[in-house]
Amino acid sequence: MAMANLARRKAINLFNNTVSSDAARYSFALSSTFTRGFASGSDENDVVVIGGGPGGYVAAIKAAQLGLKTTCIEKRGALGGTCLNVGCIPSKALLHSSHMYHEAKTSFAKHGVKFDNVEIDLPAMMGQKDKAISNLTKGIEGLFKKNKVTYVKGSGKFLSPSEISVDTIDGGNTVVKGKNIIIATGSDVKGLPGITIDEKRIVSSTGALALTEIPKKLIVIGAGYIGLEMGSVWGRLGSEVTVVEFAPDIVPSMDGEIRKQFQRILEKQKMKFMLKTKVVAVDTSTDIVKLTVEPSSGGEQTVLEADVVLVSAGRIPFTSGLGLETIGIETDKIGRIPVDKRFTTNVKGVFAIGDVIPGPMLAHKAEEDGVACVEFIAGKEGHVDYDKVPGVCYTHPEVASVGKTEEQVKESGVAYRVGKFPMLANSRAKSIDDADGLVKIIAEKETDKVLGVHIMCSNAGELIHEAALALSYDASSEDIARTCHAHPTLSEAVKEAAMATYDKAIHI
Repeated sequence: MAMANLARRKAINLFNNTVSSDAARYSFALSSTFTRGFASGSDENDVVVIGGGPGGYVAAIKAAQLGLKTTCIEKRGALGGTCLNVGCIPSKALLHSSHMYHEAKTSFAKHGVKFDNVEIDLPAMMGQKDKAISNLTKGIEGLFKKNKVTYVKGSGKFLSPSEISVDTIDGGNTVVKGKNIIIATGSDVKGLPGITIDEKRIVSSTGALALTEIPKKLIVIGAGYIGLEMGSVWGRLGSEVTVVEFAPDIVPSMDGEIRKQFQRILEKQKMKFMLKTKVVAVDTSTDIVKLTVEPSSGGEQTVLEADVVLVSAGRIPFTSGLGLETIGIETDKIGRIPVDKRFTTNVKGVFAIGDVIPGPMLAHKAEEDGVACVEFIAGKEGHVDYDKVPGVCYTHPEVASVGKTEEQVKESGVAYRVGKFPMLANSRAKSIDDADGLVKIIAEKETDKVLGVHIMCSNAGELIHEAALALSYDASSEDIARTCHAHPTLSEAVKEAAMATYDKAIHI
């Protein structure tokens, strides 16, 4: 027993000495890499981030967590960028509120919930949205304080690759210095020739989130994610919604089969579509907005009337006014900043992330960029796989996808199999009377490796992350199928689709 105890103590001492030695080496490495910016007493930062949106504020927090002295510059005076202030968050608030109203009006009685009248209190609905925005913005400021990120409110402009002149929102000016500068200024609404957005009758997504009255007729120009989401909000609240799209299909990036079923569901919700159609003129001289449209290929013109027109033709990188030309930063023909795999621009010490660089313009993609970028700056390794970034359209049902569409797989020449499972056969979906949609899985025929997953159902935006994890680890459809899924859940439809991909589903 004594010998055993002695051996145990020796083993513990050896372990502790090893850990202490490793910790000392790690501490020395950190001090060698990071402490120079603190020792001199200079005001120079290790990292300066221009932009406080999802990419920028996440990059700033991560940099501070890695021990880098960090400052974030944000012109809005409210953190969170477009996403939190006039994009993702307010739109989801209104989507949820409008869905609750629509369900109360059309579905509650079937579930035995009855009442005399349902009314819309639009100011209260907007107030709930604004409260959510305010709370989340303050939450990010709290995270900045917790992680000791310096927050400068104002518009930044390059003086040199290491100096940013900031016109602060209180009317002053200051110069912020940094060894590494990250451009994270996001994107702006893409306009259309001949159409002036006044955010009253001709609105962008920003104006569509702040309407003070429910329009009787709403025309949406553009059948992308944002246009369909905003069309859904106001359609549920009583607007007659018409979507005008230049392309032959809605949401061109979506899997073709899913897209067609999605459009049919939206049409059942009374959303009208005019595809292969372009707007050639807009008349706002009267109380009613008049749009002249014609086929995309040319032809007979038609005049459409609306109370409000939403321009939802996409977004463009926001890089104007940053003084990029002062330091020689290159941009491509649509204004994006080319970067290498470490997010470095053509100017040493200057980096770019998020919507200002190539890749999907998504908040969560920008966050991943921000983390990876500062990891590279800190001497670590960062990585973002843009082929495995999930996308979600937050209509009802939601449509979510990750990986390749069937069209993309077919074009690549890879032999593949497809497995599908309808939500009509899912017990949870049937029990809650919400069974529109399906799950579709595409896998390589020879190896069964999952190549793409597409989900259309309520809460598809939550279900998609099982698929994202599967793709990240090169899982097979059989791997998903042999993973036990709780019953009854919507996620069982993913399991069944996986079973249908490599073998046969059980419940259909």
